[in-house]
Amino acid sequence: MPLEMALDWLGRAEHELLLFAGVWFAIGAIDEFGIDALYLWLRLTGRVRTGQVLADRGAPLRGVAAVFVPAWQEAGVVGAMLRHCLSVWPQANLRIYAGCYRNDPATLAAMVAVGHDPRLRIVVHDADGPTTKADCLNRLYAAMRQDERRGGFAVRSVILHDAEDMVHPAALAALDRALDEADFVQLPVRPEPQRSSRWIAGHYCDEFAESHGKGMVVRDWLGVGLPAAGVGCAFRREAIEAIARRRGVRDPFAAECLTEDYEFGLLVGEIGRRARFLRLRDADGALVATREFFPGRLGSAVRQKTRWLHGIAFQGWERLGWNGSAVELWMRLRDRRGPLIAVVLAAGYLLFAIAPVTAFAAWSGAWTPPPVDPLLRALIAFNFVALVWRLAMRVAFTAREYGWAEGARAVVRMPLANVVAIMAGRRALFAYLRAWRSGRVRWDHTAHFGHPTLVAAA
Repeated sequence: MPLEMALDWLGRAEHELLLFAGVWFAIGAIDEFGIDALYLWLRLTGRVRTGQVLADRGAPLRGVAAVFVPAWQEAGVVGAMLRHCLSVWPQANLRIYAGCYRNDPATLAAMVAVGHDPRLRIVVHDADGPTTKADCLNRLYAAMRQDERRGGFAVRSVILHDAEDMVHPAALAALDRALDEADFVQLPVRPEPQRSSRWIAGHYCDEFAESHGKGMVVRDWLGVGLPAAGVGCAFRREAIEAIARRRGVRDPFAAECLTEDYEFGLLVGEIGRRARFLRLRDADGALVATREFFPGRLGSAVRQKTRWLHGIAFQGWERLGWNGSAVELWMRLRDRRGPLIAVVLAAGYLLFAIAPVTAFAAWSGAWTPPPVDPLLRALIAFNFVALVWRLAMRVAFTAREYGWAEGARAVVRMPLANVVAIMAGRRALFAYLRAWRSGRVRWDHTAHFGHPTLVAAA
């Protein structure tokens, strides 16, 4: 009798989890189907296409372009990144502002070792790090303004990059031209496959291939606010100043925000200025994108995604609210669904643990399961079809960018990506609660190591 009661309880728990997860999986599937349908329609009707690079990589810029590179404990990568930028971007109107902290001598030494180039300015923050990335960006912005006053020039555009980025040679000229018609331009991010981490680092390849190959393309066509990725994104100076005035402060980046790039991109739309997502390929067919090595270890990947969820889902809700049209609200809901997805995925994986137990009990005759409601059967069938479709889309976008071998790995990597999302969702919630209680946020920095393939086609 106790065993039968326990199995009855387990069966009821299984039914409730099936209902909860099934309903939310179905809602998520309908949401994704909407994006998929729009994308396929845009492709079939020729309304969106990946363009070709027109301007030469060394084409003169329309004005001074300031590239901001904030760094904390990046001695292993920042030197190679800066040398690469200065090499493949020969324009005289380029200014790179590389920021480090006074208590990070290793990063400062790596920057100094790059050598003399009048286009590079190293800025040492007068505070101990890490503060927040936005705070470091504000320090670089202040240094840029100081240079403007001293040199009698005006910066036309500000471009954001991270210390581990591998820029495309054509990116600077492409961004400069695109700013003729927009106030904010975002290039795709292309995570690099890593032989030493096919699965952890590889799942970033899958996610960005689909997000920056489909989701951002649809958002750009819809004309809604575009989130900035924090790398490969350029802002017209007038838009930056307008956002600072809107916030009523001198420093444009919100130092208390963990995802200032995401917030800044959406604010461009809120102040009525135009944003663009720019997909281009060069003469060799390579995507004009920012190449990056994402974390290859589980703990590092969870920490990075914790910061993203904390900043986008929790701080985004709190700081940006729910303004705009119905389509804009749809996009913001998609951006902030991460914590809910983590809960639903956790319920789904719990079902995987319970189902074998109840199935064996029913097979052995130890327990008689109640009949399954037809509506629940239909829900399960719908979600199974949606899962197959989702896997097909993930494989297609990954294979388009990385080849069919990586596309096949994407199927195996999806459950791993779900585990990372569950762990990050839990950490993000507790991180937000701690920050809310203490009133302080901290740059939860992702450590980067050497990039042996830091090369680009010249």
